[in-house]
Amino acid sequence: MDYISQLGENAKKVKAYITNASTEDKNHILSTIAVKLCSNTERIIEINKEDLANAKENGISDAMADRLRLTKERIEDMAAACRELISLKDPVGEITSGSIRPNGMRITKTRVPMGVIGIIYESRPNVTVDAATLCIKSGNAVILRGGKEAINSNKILMDIMREAISECGFPPDIVQLVCDTSRETSLAMMKANGYIDVLIPRGGKGLINAVVNNATVPVIETGSGNCHIYIDNTLDLDMAVNITDNGKTQRPSVCNALETCLVHKGIAEVFLPLLKERLDTHNVELRGCPVTISILGSSVKPATEEDYATEFNDYILAIKVVENIDEAIAHINKYSTGHSECIITKDLASAEKFQKETDSACVYVNCSTRFTDGNEFGFGAEIGISTQRLHARGPMGLNELTTFKYLINGSGQTRN
Repeated sequence: MDYISQLGENAKKVKAYITNASTEDKNHILSTIAVKLCSNTERIIEINKEDLANAKENGISDAMADRLRLTKERIEDMAAACRELISLKDPVGEITSGSIRPNGMRITKTRVPMGVIGIIYESRPNVTVDAATLCIKSGNAVILRGGKEAINSNKILMDIMREAISECGFPPDIVQLVCDTSRETSLAMMKANGYIDVLIPRGGKGLINAVVNNATVPVIETGSGNCHIYIDNTLDLDMAVNITDNGKTQRPSVCNALETCLVHKGIAEVFLPLLKERLDTHNVELRGCPVTISILGSSVKPATEEDYATEFNDYILAIKVVENIDEAIAHINKYSTGHSECIITKDLASAEKFQKETDSACVYVNCSTRFTDGNEFGFGAEIGISTQRLHARGPMGLNELTTFKYLINGSGQTRN
């Protein structure tokens, strides 16, 4: 039996333990994980430094290194997310609908775990904890495969969680880490039919396309975020600058960061110099259309078609001056990955039009795209941001990690 099949077999053997666990037992596991993360903070940080040093030797960018870095505050945030999951309603067993048929049969639709979830992700070690704990609360076993850049960090985090699970009287194989980060193990997970019930890729465009194009197991497509902001010609200038700055620079390496700013031609000469002044404090590289360059000067690089289609994950912002809201919406629907978009406007009709016609999972009016996050939406930690339509869209929390079962109760009914 190959490596991934063995992990799959391990998960199948123990999934019933977590599927049938009480809410109290699952919350006890989460509480124990939170305590152990905090008590092992220094150890986690020291091991994370090994990954950072290796990444630096391999020429990783500063923005991507930030995704990899674990600090005391970030570890505390992971523990806090575990505790928040405890406070959230357990979706398993929830009755979502029911009916009594004319023949007296009672039909009840109830939430149940998916079974064994596989997750392939890149260099953010916090995903290891977020994903595992969400799967625990939603009653699923999980097999995690992180990127090679974070392998040492992922191993220590997984060891801590498995230790907590064992202390709570459950088999540790309800959460497993793929320690072989070769391409072969990734491909094997994509074809692990009979072991993995659903596979969730979380990362950049290349990873997501590889999974979607190669997987034979069911896939929920998440992650890639070419996000836009449109600056309308009726707006609060300070708000527009602040929200664009926050969306681009607060954490540029994540999927809900802004990549393109579209500006109505009627406000461009006023807005763009203010935006450049703010973004210059973060050394953001601007790539603009000819009108943008004519306003801001030669320090702005000419934007290419590829720039408008790129998720930079870095201190780079593409800018385009547009005729009106219709051109902005058309641009977004052409280049967006369907993640998160924003309009800054004082006009209610423009806001409603933008939200109605922009075809993305999350569409904002006058607030930052950086809020596309399961925790910010009140879902607890998230498994990812789904950019598809089936069966989930947007931040995927506990409910999105369940499926349904119909329970039918009768009293001897037979069909004619």
